[in-house]
Amino acid sequence: MASLMEKLVEVLMNEQKVYDEILELSKDKTNVIVKGKIKELEKITEKEQLLANDVQKLEKEREKIMNDIGLVVKKDISELTISNIISMLTSQPKEQEKLKKIHDKLRETLNEMILINDRNKQLIEHSLEMIEFDMTLLKSMRQAPETANYNKSAYNTGDLLGNAGFDAKQ
Repeated sequence: MASLMEKLVEVLMNEQKVYDEILELSKDKTNVIVKGKIKELEKITEKEQLLANDVQKLEKEREKIMNDIGLVVKKDISELTISNIISMLTSQPKEQEKLKKIHDKLRETLNEMILINDRNKQLIEHSLEMIEFDMTLLKSMRQAPETANYNKSAYNTGDLLGNAGFDAKQ
């Protein structure tokens, strides 16, 4: 059981390192979104995807260890959580403290990631709204009514009012 606990703590520590990297990328992403740098945003997203793959591998490894722990303690894996394991380790205070510490750190990091990702989502939505507004404005300028000007032969020579756009010189 002790070696399983060591493996679990090691996997959780590795997950924490990867999540810390993702957290830093999320913070960088906020600045990139605000500045509107699409190419940098793409690079950050690619890095995040690679790190997400690392997290998936670590999660599979953690699940395997949790299954093994479930077999040892004769508990159903669906009911076995890190918190449950922490409470079971009362006879092993060092392991209990290590596991509790990494569990709390992971929870804190994930909560911070949720906040930053929500902020990034709002920034992106705001940017999309501004783009949509600009597109609507440009469309409405193209669809402006035509003036009713005629030449001597009674042919319409009207211009679209919206073609000129905004004249900053006036």
